[in-house]
Amino acid sequence: MTRELDYRWHLRQVMAARGLFATTDLIGPLAERGIRLSSSQVYRLVVERPERLSLKVLVALLDILDCSMPELIEPIAAARPAEQPKAAGGGEAGVGDLRPTRARIARPEE
Repeated sequence: MTRELDYRWHLRQVMAARGLFATTDLIGPLAERGIRLSSSQVYRLVVERPERLSLKVLVALLDILDCSMPELIEPIAAARPAEQPKAAGGGEAGVGDLRPTRARIARPEE
């Protein structure tokens, strides 16, 4: 059985600990490292949890904030979805097993 992993993104907290409270505070330092992001891209990077992240951006953030990877990204075990209750009668029938019946068009009598 494989473990499912997830992560927590702590960029906002790390920024606050370093006295950076506006998302735009990162635009200049990123640009100094050759990374050009718009203010909306930086905002999403800070406020939302990124699904994909360039290693160059990650390394730049670590350098700008003078932090380590575990401070910025915390690996956690993924929450497992709750098991669905079994259908009454012991069957495994679910909504996916139901099929609509084909409509029959009655032609008008001439």
